[in-house]
Amino acid sequence: MEKVKQFIDYDTISGVMAYDVIIERSDSGMLVAKLTAPVMRKVEHDNADSSILEFPKGFKIFMFESGDTTPASMIKGDYGVHYDKKDMVIAKHNVVVENIQYQEVLETETLFWNQKKKKIYTGCLVKISSPDKIIFGDSLTANEDFSRREIYGIKATIELDEDE
Repeated sequence: MEKVKQFIDYDTISGVMAYDVIIERSDSGMLVAKLTAPVMRKVEHDNADSSILEFPKGFKIFMFESGDTTPASMIKGDYGVHYDKKDMVIAKHNVVVENIQYQEVLETETLFWNQKKKKIYTGCLVKISSPDKIIFGDSLTANEDFSRREIYGIKATIELDEDE
């Protein structure tokens, strides 16, 4: 009976699981971000100030401009983890960042999102598609809505012709 009591004692539970998660963040009553995920796991570390949110089955985050109800940009991946204390998100496997307004899409395998600095970056190969061209590069640094970016080691730029 003592073992069962230890198992269900809330003080010994180090993590929490949630399913079909929707988290909305607002600023002054305006929606600024919305996260959806099929599974979220919160893991507390020994240090009570430090915890992580893990998204083992993927996630999708929509970011909104002030007062706009249509998302301005989106980030998704097949796996993600948010480090609470560092305010850092790491997305892995089939990562896609989309600037919806400019119809630009970034594809890569690993992406780091520093929420304090509002920057995203990767050291992995990148593919950036827009209505008129596709760019391939070795790595990238950009602001979080993907409207400004630096692509390093550009391998190819393919101009797309609408007539073809």
